Amino acid sequence: FFQKTLNAVKTWFTIFGWSKGQNPISIPYSLRRDVCIVQLSVVQEKNFKRNLDKDKGFYEMLLHLNGQPIPGFGATQALPLDPVERMFQLHWQHSELLSFLKSQGACLSHVMPEFLLAPEDYKLWTEVNTGLRVGSMRSSGKLSGKRIFILEDSVFETMSKRAWTDVLLQIYKVFVLPRVASCIVPDPSSLERLQNMPGIKSEPLCSNIYSRYERTVLIWLNKNYEKYRKIVWKDSQRGGIPPMRWIVNFDRDLLDGLVLAAQIAAYCPYLIPTHFIKMYTDPRTHEQFLHNSLVLVKALHAVNLGIDIKV
Repeated sequence: FFQKTLNAVKTWFTIFGWSKGQNPISIPYSLRRDVCIVQLSVVQEKNFKRNLDKDKGFYEMLLHLNGQPIPGFGATQALPLDPVERMFQLHWQHSELLSFLKSQGACLSHVMPEFLLAPEDYKLWTEVNTGLRVGSMRSSGKLSGKRIFILEDSVFETMSKRAWTDVLLQIYKVFVLPRVASCIVPDPSSLERLQNMPGIKSEPLCSNIYSRYERTVLIWLNKNYEKYRKIVWKDSQRGGIPPMRWIVNFDRDLLDGLVLAAQIAAYCPYLIPTHFIKMYTDPRTHEQFLHNSLVLVKALHAVNLGIDIKV
């Protein structure tokens, strides 16, 4: 599940995260690399093989999605050459990033700044904060009093991958999802169909799980599914018209593909006779769920979304 989530996040940010076209990313490797913009001397620059694209750094992506930089430091801020000072600068940078995202509504209390560091910087951080680097203790006072997790290399890589994935998910949540606009158009027929269905409120404090914008998407899913389920599958040969349902989450309620198919059919009705009519409307076996997923993927490929979607 986590690997599929990571792949979906990586695909979206690769395609849509940048102002000047696609930029392939890897989580966490390219993200950790792109925040380490080190100021080099002339001699070092001659031996430095990697040509960093200043328009493709992590903070440039954040600037593109947010519209403004993180207060307090620039996107191309140089780092000290001293390894310990460089590590502290990066730790502070990550702390500011997390604080800024949390101030915008991100849920990142479980992510610690040290988990966003590169492995070599994380080792330095643990050495300094456990007293193994005595000469650097003068710099570690501001971190004293906090619990220190000393992780093995493989465990740290797993933790770092999860931390960066969660950071990207929350960046999407606080900077991209709020662009969803609710367009209320009176539709007496749809209101009549929905009158017996429990409503989903979009007020900010109505849920401690989903944001107001996520609930707006849920409302949109409910309205479109209820409106189009009888249209899309009126001639279905694989179970008839699917029953009414109340869509309250983004995982279990979307597993059979029918809700997503109804949304696509609302905008691309020409896919109904060629694709969606072939779906099982009451899937019960793994094979039927897989069949519906394959039909949905083929439909998405047919409209040339440009996203490499796989089952």
